[in-house]
Amino acid sequence: MTAPLLEVRGLVKHFPVAGARETVHAVDGVDFALDKGETLGLVGESGCGKTTVGRLVLRLLEPTAGELLLDGRDLARLPRGQLRRLRSRMQIIVQDPFASLNPRMQVETLLERPMQIHLALPPAARQARVTQLLEQVGLRAEHRSRYPHEFSGGQRQRIAIARALSAHPDFLVLDEPTSALDVSVQAQILNLLKQLQRDHGLTYLFISHNLGVVRHMSDRIAVMYLGQLMEVAGRDALFTAPRHPYTRALISAIPALTPRGRRERLRLAGDVPSAMRVPPGCRFHTRCPFAEDRCRNEVPDLRQLAVGGDAPHLVRCHLVE
Repeated sequence: MTAPLLEVRGLVKHFPVAGARETVHAVDGVDFALDKGETLGLVGESGCGKTTVGRLVLRLLEPTAGELLLDGRDLARLPRGQLRRLRSRMQIIVQDPFASLNPRMQVETLLERPMQIHLALPPAARQARVTQLLEQVGLRAEHRSRYPHEFSGGQRQRIAIARALSAHPDFLVLDEPTSALDVSVQAQILNLLKQLQRDHGLTYLFISHNLGVVRHMSDRIAVMYLGQLMEVAGRDALFTAPRHPYTRALISAIPALTPRGRRERLRLAGDVPSAMRVPPGCRFHTRCPFAEDRCRNEVPDLRQLAVGGDAPHLVRCHLVE
């Protein structure tokens, strides 16, 4: 059995609050692994820590604790010089393509800059690579001399994808890459990302709150709530037989396309607690309709269920049986 490309163990990120004695528990003990060529979907409500996990994995944020193993090397403990040499293998595509592209740079410059930093290619090779990248993402060679404001939102995201691919990465963090786009354009970008993954053997961490998009893109899905993973399972297993009450509530909220497709709605009471005042015991117990005394006092582990399937089914719940 081959080792995973990326392995995250006990990942923690706490943010101290300036002028207060409180701490924001953004990420608390997250564990997962990603095989080469796999897509792991990371879903949850806004503020649950999804984007923080993505930025920690790339070490754009410094973790409070935990291990980030890329091919067995712990990124969390690498000196900056060694980490910089690995940057070309890890890239990110963010939600807003206009904010992520320098408005004063032509497309050609945007795509060449990573090559200059990471690949040290000569000018002729960089020019040829720019043309190749533009064609791969569905743009034309003459687009190289234009500026970001001259493109539509979907075209700007294609440029962002081309820039992410310019340094030949193995692993991409896709942080809600289509949520700022029209629905018709979303489908084009998602299909493009899947095609690029097949062509280049890319590995994705796909972050989104759109369950339909995550189901289309992912091999496995991890459900996050208040800084912790509540459930991790294969795509089909998660949608056909969700085991955690939070996952069941999320899936039951998906609008049905036909009257026959309607499912019984599991409604959650109250709001998500503050990450500065994390509830004791299970973090979901304040909204869970099945919570018992044990849930309010004892922290559940993320443990594997004795069920079949292509991927292990992990659930953080005392009452899952």
